Amino acid sequence: MTQLQAARAGIVTEAMSRVAADERVAPEQVRVAVASGQAVLPLNPAHANVRPVGVGRLFATKVNANLGRSTTRSGQGDELEKLEIALRAGSDFVMDLSVGPGLRAIRQGMLEASPAPLGTVPVYETISRLEGDVPVMNPDLLLQVIREQAEQGVDFMTLHAGLLREHVDLAMTRIMGIVSRGGAIMAEWMKRNQAENPLYTRWDEVLDILVRHDVTVSLGDGLRPGCLADASDAAQFGELDVLGELVARCRARGVQVMVEGPGHVPFDQIRMNMERQQQVCDGAPFYVLGPVVTDIAPGYDHITSCIGATAAATYGASLLCYVTPAEHLGLPDGEEVHQGVIAYRIAAHAGDVARGLPGARERDDAMSRCRVAFDWEGQFAHALDPERARARWLKTRMAAGEHTDDHCSMCGKEFCAMRTSKRIREAVPG
Repeated sequence: MTQLQAARAGIVTEAMSRVAADERVAPEQVRVAVASGQAVLPLNPAHANVRPVGVGRLFATKVNANLGRSTTRSGQGDELEKLEIALRAGSDFVMDLSVGPGLRAIRQGMLEASPAPLGTVPVYETISRLEGDVPVMNPDLLLQVIREQAEQGVDFMTLHAGLLREHVDLAMTRIMGIVSRGGAIMAEWMKRNQAENPLYTRWDEVLDILVRHDVTVSLGDGLRPGCLADASDAAQFGELDVLGELVARCRARGVQVMVEGPGHVPFDQIRMNMERQQQVCDGAPFYVLGPVVTDIAPGYDHITSCIGATAAATYGASLLCYVTPAEHLGLPDGEEVHQGVIAYRIAAHAGDVARGLPGARERDDAMSRCRVAFDWEGQFAHALDPERARARWLKTRMAAGEHTDDHCSMCGKEFCAMRTSKRIREAVPG
């Protein structure tokens, strides 16, 4: 049985118990959340040594790191190195978005190296197997690739099944058009063939494959806005309505499902977008990219997007897809992967604190107690990026040429407010 089928049968699986322990909730709470479809545990039994991770509002907000080579940059070794960097930085999920030849070998290497659930976008491999300067997607081959990846052990797949023919012309009125690679591929196929999206028309066949291997569907938002001007338009919400229909069809077949979301969205529209998805998709876990809240900061989009991601996590998102400083500029290197994961762990945690998730603020309060006590080792232990915090602290100590265990160089020993507060507590009368 899939995790969803087991949950509906009243069974608490080993994976549910492990997630319950990690999240500090009761196993029965996990089962109920999975049974309702408001939580998913992407976990293909063929992925050896994978760690079960829960996605849903019952749990802490999770972070995904997109990896994978392009046709011009990177190779298998580079992506395995980036995978290690992402996992070391604390990414909960990873996706292999590689294109080009030899994708099965790259994916196998990632599956073997990753205890985190691994996701893919099967249409990328479909196009990569075809010949020609502008290969046109083959629906039969796409289903074959979905089957092969499921058998190999992929835990979740982005499938752009909600983008229909009627939406394509709406998207063409935008400034940016279609910015999703998978969405653009499906839209071009529909235009060339004057036919409906084959993933939508053959959805039952897709579900036959996924239910057999307990692969979680990540319903792709092929019409996510690529700039602020295109946000919250008829194309985006038209696709969202279809995704709501597909959520129901997945659940009816016992297939776990989550829904992907925007994109570039003005900050004041984020809450509405999160709440609308939760309503349309009946509480299915929301997996969002950003959102990016301004279009004018290339090189800093890990910052512009984690601002939006914090709001998204506060108002409805359960899984955040990181954005790196390389977004819109090039394929990220290892350091940019690290920066992206840390930025999104900050956003995820800040969102959990803001929504009052039980226990979310414990770490912050522990950090505060360490700061008051000038317990530097304690501060590093509670930091999201201990190595970076320690290195920056040591930089000051080396420059000062002295020990600064009871103050830092921001205020100096004489003006340190913490030292003053300590004197007030201990020595000042009254």
